[in-house]
Formats: sequence, structure tokens, C-alpha cells
Amino acid sequence: MQRGTQEQLGLLLGLAGVICFSFTLPSTSIAVEYFGTTVVGLGRTVVAAIIVALVLIIRKEKLPSPRQFKGLLIVAVGAVLGFPLLTSWAMESLPVSHGAVVLALLPLATAGFAMFRAGELPSLKFWISSIIGSLAVIMYALHLGFGQLQFADLALLAAVIILGLSYAEGGRLAQELGSWQVIAWANIIGAPFFIIPVGLNLTAEMLHAPFIAWISFIYLAVISQFLAYVAWYSGMAIGGIAKVSQIQYLQPFLMILFAAVFLDETVTFFTIVIAMIVVFSVIIGKNTSVVKKGLSGKS
Repeated sequence: MQRGTQEQLGLLLGLAGVICFSFTLPSTSIAVEYFGTTVVGLGRTVVAAIIVALVLIIRKEKLPSPRQFKGLLIVAVGAVLGFPLLTSWAMESLPVSHGAVVLALLPLATAGFAMFRAGELPSLKFWISSIIGSLAVIMYALHLGFGQLQFADLALLAAVIILGLSYAEGGRLAQELGSWQVIAWANIIGAPFFIIPVGLNLTAEMLHAPFIAWISFIYLAVISQFLAYVAWYSGMAIGGIAKVSQIQYLQPFLMILFAAVFLDETVTFFTIVIAMIVVFSVIIGKNTSVVKKGLSGKS
């Protein structure tokens, strides 16, 4: 495959992954109303784990090493436990457009953790852009919360931090295990611990949930928790991490768009402006130079 064609395929796969991720909050907002936080936040992993187990068996993937298993635990805590559970809880009380603004900080959090994991010191520009983006999100949350942060905002901020660490660790492990195998093994690791709490929260009333609620839950389990990662990691592996990762800047705006189209949410001009400020600060922060620890040169 020619280099230009390879990059285009990578960008298309990356775009497909971002579009799939952008439906996560709207789907969560719908599903959590009928199934509750625990079933939506943890149940999606149980379903995804069954699917990925079949894929891993068919492909005869080798088991991770004990050292890799430790890294997978970090990925599982973030992408499999913390992020789904915290966002499910937050989406019970916050509109999707609100959540999209907070989650716009995710690429910056990922970059920050990646720098620390690689033994690099972020530059002053990185910290300035981080502060600008964080202050914009806090101001937005205070404005909508009538002068005070809501617990749901704090949950979303925690979700960003936890998933940022998980993404950074997953990116490191992907070089050893393969692009999509990281999230696959993370789902396998997390699922056994979730079966009991999910089972305890299942009720007969859930069987009567509307069709859209079931579709939303299935989407979260099959697409958001697995297939979107396959497209995203595969796109970066084929088209290059630096180039394909830039597509992630579209995600908050796609979330806001989908919230307006599918959930009839009112999107204000203030929301768009804040989202643009956050995304701009993320772009600046992700492209700053860093200094290796113990070295005077920049990388």
C-alpha cells in the first residue's frame, strides 16, 4: 500500500473511531435513565468482554506477561471502570453538551500523563495552556451551576484524569501487545469483578425499557467499549499517531452536535465559545516541546 493511501486509510479509521466515541455520552444519557448507573457503567464491560473473549480465542492471541498485566490493570481502572461509571453517574443530571465541554480536556490530560510516563518534563507553554483550558471548563461549570461546581462536574473531571492516565498507559502497551488488544484484555480483566454488582442491580422493570434504551446500551457495550477502540488504535497504527490523533479535536463539537440533533438539547453560543477555547488550549498544549529528564536538549 502506498504511503499516501495508507495515511488516508489511517485518517478514515481514526475519524470513524472519533465519531463512534462522540455517541458515547448521548447513548449513556439515554440508557442510564432506564438501567441505572451500575448496569450502564459496568454492564457494558461484561457484554464487551464476552465479545472480545471470542475474538481473542479465534485469533489465538497470547496471554500478556506479568509486567504487561500490571499496565493493563491501569487501563482497566480507567477505561473499563472509572470512566464508564463516572460518566454514567454524571449523565444522570448533566446535559450532553455540558459533558462534551469537560471531556474536551481529555487529549491534554492524555498528553500530560504520556509525558510523565516517558520521563519528560512538560514546558511552561504546556502548563499555561493546561491552566487556560481548565479555567475555561471551571468557569463554564460555575456559570451553569449558578456559582458553584456540581458533584457531576467533579465526576467528569475525575473521569478525564483517570481516562487520560489509562490512554497514556494504553498507548505505551499498544507498542508491545498490538493496537486493539490493550482494550480487549482490559475488558477481560475488569468483567469478572463487575458481574456481581451488575447482577444485583438488574430488575424485571428493565425488560420493559424502550427500544431506544436497549439500542443505546448495546451501542455502549459493542461500539464504545470495543469496536471504537479497534478503529481508533488501528487508525493511529496505520496513519501515524501524531497525525491521526489530531482528529480527536473534533470530538467535543460532534458530541454537542449529536446532543442537539438526537436529544433535542439547546446548545448556546456560550457553550460553543467555551468549547473552542478548551480545544484551542488543548491543541497548543499537545504541540509544546518537552525536555527529557537529565538532559538540556528538547525533544
